This record gives sequence, C-alpha cells and structure tokens, in this order.
Amino acid sequence: MIPKLTSKLPKLETSIFSKMSQMATETGAINLSQGFPDFGVDPGLIKLMQQSLEGSFNQYAPMGGIFSLREAIAEKTSRLYGASYHPETEITLTAGATQAIYTAIASTVYAGDEVIIFKPAYDCYEPTVKAHGGIPVLLQLEGPEFKINWEAFSMALSPRTRMVIINTPHNPSGTILKETDLKKLEEILRPTNILVLSDEVYEHLVFDGNTHESACKYPGLKERSFICASFGKTFHITGWKMGYCLAPSSLMEEFRKLHEFVVFSVNHPAQRALKVYLEEPSHYEGLGAFFQKKRDLFLEAVRGSRFRYTPAEGTYFQLLEYSGISEESDLSFAEYLTRERGIASIPISVFNLERQDNRQLRFCFAKTEETLKRAGEILCRL
Repeated sequence: MIPKLTSKLPKLETSIFSKMSQMATETGAINLSQGFPDFGVDPGLIKLMQQSLEGSFNQYAPMGGIFSLREAIAEKTSRLYGASYHPETEITLTAGATQAIYTAIASTVYAGDEVIIFKPAYDCYEPTVKAHGGIPVLLQLEGPEFKINWEAFSMALSPRTRMVIINTPHNPSGTILKETDLKKLEEILRPTNILVLSDEVYEHLVFDGNTHESACKYPGLKERSFICASFGKTFHITGWKMGYCLAPSSLMEEFRKLHEFVVFSVNHPAQRALKVYLEEPSHYEGLGAFFQKKRDLFLEAVRGSRFRYTPAEGTYFQLLEYSGISEESDLSFAEYLTRERGIASIPISVFNLERQDNRQLRFCFAKTEETLKRAGEILCRL
C-alpha cells in the first residue's frame, strides 16, 4: 500500500519559467523568457575548468568551499563594498544562489514565523518559507518604479517577524534599491532582532552610472544579513550552479548545519577555476557596461513598437508594457506571442500580490545581437 502524504506545498503550480521555456521549445520561439545567456562562456574560464578537471581536484571539496576561493570572495567584497568577512567562518560556497537562499531560510525560520516578501518576487522565496512552516507576509512594490512603501513596511512588522527578504538589482522589474532605501531599512530594523536575506545575484549588472547598494555596506544590516550571490549569473555559467553566501559567523554557523546535509560541498573543479578567474577584476567589473550595451540594443530594436517601457536599471531583464496593443491578460498575451509570433517572455502578474496585472512582460536581453534584433523585428510588427 502506497503511503498517503499531506503535501507541504499543496497549491504549488508549475514554475512559469518551466512553462514558458517548454512552450518556446515546442514552438521554436525565440526564448527571452528564462534568464540565461545564448552566447558562449569566456574561453579563458573554460580553459581554467579544463585544467581543474585534469588536475587532482575531482573529489569532495571542503564543506564550506576551498579556502583560497573564500579568500578571493572576501577580497572582492572588501574592495567593492568596504565590508569584511572572514573566509573561514563567514563565507560558504553553495550549489547556486537558490540553494543559498533555501538554506538561509531553512536554518532560521520556524513554524509560525513571519517573513516579509516584496512582490513581485522571484518565485523560490514563498515556497521555501511555507515548506518550513513560516508565514509569508506579502507587500506589493508600488508604481512603475516598483518602490517600497516604508510606512506600510513598518506597519507589517510584528513580534512574529523573523526575516525580511530583499532583492537588488531586482528580478523581475530590473529596478535597484538606492542608498536611501538601505538606510531606511537599517533604521527601521535597528531596534529589532529581525534577519535580512539579501538576494544580490545581479550585483555586477547595474547601469547608467548607478552603483550596487549591497546590504553589507550598512553595518546595521550586515550584522543581521545573509547575502546570496551567484557566479552563474555573473560569468554566464548558470549550468555550473555555483553561488555563495556571506553572513556573520553566528548566522553562518546555523547555515552550515543544514548546508552540510543538503549538499555537503559543491563542485570542486569549478571552485578551483573560479578562484583563479576572480584574480582579474575586469572579469566582473566590466559586466555592467557589457549588459547595458545589450539593454540599449534591445530597446533600440523595439523603439518603433507600440510597447512602453522604462529602461532597466539593473539585471538582464527589461519590462515592456503592452496596454496600447492588447487588452488580454499578460499570461494570455505571453502565450499568444510564443505560439503565434515566435517570441517567449514572462508575464509579471504571476509574481504580483493577488496576481495584479499591469499588462507587463519580462524579456531577457542576455542574448546575442542577432537574437535581440530578431526579437525587435517581431515586437515591432505587433
């Protein structure tokens, strides 16, 4: 007799990313839905990986990651943000940023704890909170600028609030939190014991002269924050599933208690390759300009269309608003574009509170020039 289970996530739907990517595959549509590049990886990084595979680095890495890579991450973080993390006790390599996010929540959120999540939000936050008995408290970002209403945030705090999740640069909107936002969050949380989970996987993809405001730049946030980062997003190697987490030693101690039994350790040869690759800062410092050029090319390609937009401030996603073209729901319109017009995108309502539909679609511009121009031609014909 097959045992009957009560699902921890009974209402969980198939990911919109899986849904739209599958539809793109079935129809042969240009896939601007899922966030991955369609261009190659730096041959220099591939060579480093090959050298690692050919060396003696094919067995388990240390549980927290190889020390030399943790040192390199600490040096990068100090140079960019002026924040100090001890490589031994405050940095852990993870199987992508999603595992870092999962483990940070799993190690600190208990049944009945409240976790504040700003909507629209990346789709892994809420299920992870719910799976560990937490209660998501959802706050909608406001207006076309996707701003946090700090008064509403303050009112949402309660004695049961365990954690706040922030994401900058923000997926799916492409906006960034400013210095005033981080200082306000620091001020509000100062008298509390509330934790912060800061999802910063697009930290190097910031445009138009803006800077990335990491939580670790603010002492009152750094002392309570798990900061999750991604080598996959940074170096176009999403399939390697390599990320890391920064946190004060007291938080990292709890993080590692679960990390050890979730994955124990992560890709050893990749760690060796990334350690050497990080020694050259230009490998990540030039990414903002690299992706801004792609953003601008994509926006130029759709300039003659009937879509409306505000240029993305960061990430490699651009929102396009289509109310001048169709009154269909964003999900229906995204499906139409994929099946009938040959271009796949992501409808934003699936990330919003109560599926609020503002007729917006998210397009990934981490693509070749040829792909972006072809996409623009399709969108200009609508």
